[in-house]
Amino acid sequence: MKIKSILVSQPAPNESSPYLEIARKEKIRIDFKPFIHVEGVDAKELRTQKIDLSQYTGIIFTSKNAIDHYFRLAEEMRFAVPDSMRYICQSEAIANYLQKHIVYRKRKIAFGERTFADLLPLFKKFPSEKYLLPASDILSPDIQKVLESSGIDWTKATMYKTVSSDLSETNIADYDMLVFFSRQGIKSLGENFKDFKQDQTKIAVFGATTEQAAKDAGLRVDVMAPSKETPSMTMAIEKYIRNLEK
Repeated sequence: MKIKSILVSQPAPNESSPYLEIARKEKIRIDFKPFIHVEGVDAKELRTQKIDLSQYTGIIFTSKNAIDHYFRLAEEMRFAVPDSMRYICQSEAIANYLQKHIVYRKRKIAFGERTFADLLPLFKKFPSEKYLLPASDILSPDIQKVLESSGIDWTKATMYKTVSSDLSETNIADYDMLVFFSRQGIKSLGENFKDFKQDQTKIAVFGATTEQAAKDAGLRVDVMAPSKETPSMTMAIEKYIRNLEK
């Protein structure tokens, strides 16, 4: 079956996206629709978690979302974040994003290379802080594992939640391939399209946890990334389309 239309479960990318290059080269339609979105919790809900922002001397940030929601709640709770706060960020890009909320210079900011495990040397370097981890309701098991092995004093605070978007105006049957990047995206498919039957629809997934979620939902995975040969989703899709045409 030739692929003529693809739905990517993410927001539309910028004009230089490889997806748009595939669409042009292969003469197929590619649409973008976020299957999930983030909603912040309010101060009342944070208090039910017994979180007092003033009790922490360090913060661990794993995403820009975490930064935005931490400072939003600090403002809502009238907590003035002290200049002495230590910030440990998963990457340099996340650390740089702090400039949206604080004067970056002269603050205690450190960051890792890329993965959460890269932060372990920083935890060993600054072991005496009492750390807060602003996070979504779904915490990666890898993050929990690293934190438990680090020996630091840390507390998770659920400051935002990942929820399914309303896709009632989307006709899923219009697409030959659906592309997913998270288990929450797979969950949203099930919640929005309760009568969905895969049949000839191709499912593309990124990452082992997304693949497992698809299989658990009874879906057949046709395209998998990353791999040595195809490290990106666009490369995996392009290879699959080319193989179909042989």
